[in-house]
Amino acid sequence: MPDMSVSAVAVVTDSTADLPVELTGAVRVVPLEVRLGSRIVRDGVDIGPGELSAAIADRRLDVQTSRPTPESFASLYRSLLSSGADEVVSVHLSRELSGTWDAARLAAEEVDPERVRVVDSRAMGMGLGFAVLAADRAARAGLPAVDVEAAAAAVAARCRVIFSVDELDRLRRGGRIGTAAALLGTVLAVKPLLHLVDGRITVLEKVRTAARATQRLVEHAVAAAGECADLAVHHLGVPERAADLAEQLRSRLPGSPAPVVSEISAVIGAHVGNGALGVVVVPRDRPVP
Repeated sequence: MPDMSVSAVAVVTDSTADLPVELTGAVRVVPLEVRLGSRIVRDGVDIGPGELSAAIADRRLDVQTSRPTPESFASLYRSLLSSGADEVVSVHLSRELSGTWDAARLAAEEVDPERVRVVDSRAMGMGLGFAVLAADRAARAGLPAVDVEAAAAAVAARCRVIFSVDELDRLRRGGRIGTAAALLGTVLAVKPLLHLVDGRITVLEKVRTAARATQRLVEHAVAAAGECADLAVHHLGVPERAADLAEQLRSRLPGSPAPVVSEISAVIGAHVGNGALGVVVVPRDRPVP
């Protein structure tokens, strides 16, 4: 039997995984950066969702984000390998949304590409988080890095990320969604439901009200979940709507674990803005006993 107290494979992710503290375990988290005017802070370390909501509400304040440097990843990889890990599996935010994956890849090539594997989750939030948790479970079970990587990739491939935003301008300015889609939301006063397709944000459908957006998030999540799924609800500044969405999911999907509910990371929040509400669905093979 493998020694369950020691993992030969270390698991790394970034702060956009939105992993609750109680689930992080031995996973190492590299923070992205957020620029608030002239001030630079580390996502999840120096700033949380509450301060971010206030910053976003201040239209005079320029809020921007940046990836970690390759050096920050390389330093962590070297530290893990010199501290007893045989290999590292590093699972990150979709490369279509950020340069984080590329920074991790460059660091892996510098440190030791045979011992550091970098995975593009093609997701964000707990879409990334659930893939990281799968990798962590595989590592703690004593599996080799190739299987730890495969565990993360398998969850990422099944993941659905669907969300609504109150305004699309931040996504447009950050280059995360096309100008035409942003114009559609502004001119027609609609609230598009967005989702990730091959790691990119695209419009799923158009709704007119926040209530309708919540209803459709539930319906899409239930359809994607099947009999049982791991679920997460993310929001920024709308805890009541998030709690209502989570309760509806619990009622409609009684065979699934209760949804993980959390405010989104500062980096993602800087792009989706206040009022964002989303759901992450990862179907399981069988219901929870």
